[in-house]
Amino acid sequence: MSSRPGVGGRVQASNLQAAATATRPPDSSAVAQLPDGELTAQRDAPLGGQAVLEGVMMRGVRHWAVAVRKPTATTGLGKPDAALRDGAGASNGASPGPDALGEIELTTFSLTSALARHRWLRVPVLRGIVALGGSLAIGFKALGISANAQLPEGESEEDAQEIGAGIWAGTVVVALIFAIGLFFLLPLGLTSLVRGQLHSSALFWIVEGIVRTAIFLGYMVLLSRIRDLRRVFEYHGAEHKTISCFEAGLPLTPHNAQRFSRLHPRCGTSFLLIVMVVSIFVFGAVGLPAWYLLVATRILGVPIIAGISFEIIKFAGRNRNRRWVKAVMWPGLKLQLLTTQEPSLDQLAVAIAALEAVLALETPGSMDAADLVGVEVVA
Repeated sequence: MSSRPGVGGRVQASNLQAAATATRPPDSSAVAQLPDGELTAQRDAPLGGQAVLEGVMMRGVRHWAVAVRKPTATTGLGKPDAALRDGAGASNGASPGPDALGEIELTTFSLTSALARHRWLRVPVLRGIVALGGSLAIGFKALGISANAQLPEGESEEDAQEIGAGIWAGTVVVALIFAIGLFFLLPLGLTSLVRGQLHSSALFWIVEGIVRTAIFLGYMVLLSRIRDLRRVFEYHGAEHKTISCFEAGLPLTPHNAQRFSRLHPRCGTSFLLIVMVVSIFVFGAVGLPAWYLLVATRILGVPIIAGISFEIIKFAGRNRNRRWVKAVMWPGLKLQLLTTQEPSLDQLAVAIAALEAVLALETPGSMDAADLVGVEVVA
């Protein structure tokens, strides 16, 4: 096994590195079998992650890491060639030969949450807003790292990262404007067209909520049909399976992780659906003021809605075994069928490499309450 990178360092990991097992013994009480035969974890761990370009980002309590499959000379990307992808590739869980895969590049960073530094930020709802802001920053940085990792070897890495930082910063702004416009302002505008036929504020915000949710679901269906995003969705599934494997206490191997469901109760997809539902009740309290106040509430209310939704999904993760929680979270879990795909063993190896890089620096299961102060993580 290759040596681990230091904090903020980068290392080329062998393809077999991620097949090493964790030292924690299996815990049968922490795993259950679903009706379809897949496994699911029965407990929560302070771990989260995100799919990136040809890789996975994993974050823990005090560190986060990105593992990316490097390009190969034959494919130009860290993935098998077209024949392997369409034949014995990710679709049936088989792994291509080692010559068809690039090396796994690991990058690790230390993490100090603002919640750990400032006690006043830890109040409910506000802590969710702060945590989501931090997750957004880490997520876009991880995407930048994965994009730079796919550059040809001859290009200047320093120049690429400098250009990439500006591009990703602009992407954040554009993405936020697009999301607020599509999911909050557009439903408001469409519902306002029939405002005269809606004779109460309650009916107005119910119709607006239905329109918003319909737009969101349609958008998710559209994304799921984009062929170029399939690899990202496969790595998203690999991230979920790997975290569940750790939460269940099983050794971290691609074959063990493959047995778990690709759906996770703390997933960001479920979180977004909760946002759509919570917004109905938050905006319902506003009533029907003047149009400019309606627009202002749809913009300024987004952080509050996100904070409330964060509290809900954290609660669901901690109480995933309660029947009523399972019932409430069922729609969000099913929605993940659109944003995750079954990963191949080599993709699971990448996700495991990222998680093991974090676990080499910390052990979430052995941390006490003081260590976990300010830790707010979603999968």
